[in-house]
Amino acid sequence: MMLRDPYLSEEFEPDLTWLIGVFDVYDREETRGLELEDYNPNDSADRELLVRKYCLNLPCLSYRHKLVLFGNLEMILQDPNYEFQKLFEIDECEAASWPRGEWYSLEDPRGFFQDIYKFAKEAWGEDLAKAAGEDRSTW
Repeated sequence: MMLRDPYLSEEFEPDLTWLIGVFDVYDREETRGLELEDYNPNDSADRELLVRKYCLNLPCLSYRHKLVLFGNLEMILQDPNYEFQKLFEIDECEAASWPRGEWYSLEDPRGFFQDIYKFAKEAWGEDLAKAAGEDRSTW
């Protein structure tokens, strides 16, 4: 068995864009864009609010998905050479955009994901423990 993607009939890929895709405001500039434009992702208080309110609010993901995504984030954070800013780079041909200019060149993109990890450990704690107690081969 394998953990399925919540939207597609294929294996779940715990890509970190699950955590930041919520900030894509393309074609939603007048709704989500207005909602997010007041928050500076480089400000620690704003970043905590952004992470708690948006990054970790993923009702489409089950407790199992959260564990797999959390584990992937944990593994990537251990790689000192991982370039987190690349996750925020948008190709000119892509239909995507960030709510503010700061998103395109964060002061500390690794720190942003370290905060996601820290707050996810707290907010998703019960879900992570529940999934960790299961036999993954039965998923």
